[in-house]
Amino acid sequence: MKYTPKPIAPETAPKPSAKAHTVKPKGTAHLKPSGEIRIIGGQYRRTKLTVPNHPGLRPTPDRVRETLFNWLGQDLTGWRCADVFAGTGVLGFEAASRGAADVLLCEQDPGLVVQLKAVQARLKAGTVRIERGDGLSALKRLDAGSMQLVLIDPPFDSSVFEPALKAAAQAISPTGLVYLEAPRVWQDDDLLPLGLKVHRSAKAGAVHFHLLVKSDQPAEPLPA
Repeated sequence: MKYTPKPIAPETAPKPSAKAHTVKPKGTAHLKPSGEIRIIGGQYRRTKLTVPNHPGLRPTPDRVRETLFNWLGQDLTGWRCADVFAGTGVLGFEAASRGAADVLLCEQDPGLVVQLKAVQARLKAGTVRIERGDGLSALKRLDAGSMQLVLIDPPFDSSVFEPALKAAAQAISPTGLVYLEAPRVWQDDDLLPLGLKVHRSAKAGAVHFHLLVKSDQPAEPLPA
């Protein structure tokens, strides 16, 4: 019998995998969807703040803020405060919500500044001042001894921790306080050369948070 070869079917491209449509473009895998965070205390309690997709933006979690303001005694009536790496502004707005008389929010990103101003307008928060610029420069411009509370929560990969803490030590009053949020624990050996020492500290997940006082402040109890 004569052999007749079968025709060869034309090659077809493989069907795309369903996973191919869900792969994130390179460089965006670290970004999370936009979300919300709430102010947890005071007159602006339950106000929602948007958390946009922004590399390095890491709003302070609810339970950390709850601990911090328990340490501070909740009532900040008359205090002058500065949140110099503001981001969403949640720390500064929490302070204003609890009666702070003057709260400076400093943020370098123009989109976040627009958002901060929108929240300020919505809350009619007349005690809040918003400034676009470098947080470290803003700290250095503060009058010596003028602040009751300075909030320092920069991006964890930044190099501003030491200079910011040194400037904050100059900016706070003799009984003033510095809040520090960082990727590692800071101890007195790290802080004393900068003019500060630890009053309280704790850890939540990968976040170390501290309440600091001037290094020459007597060891007197602060509000629980």
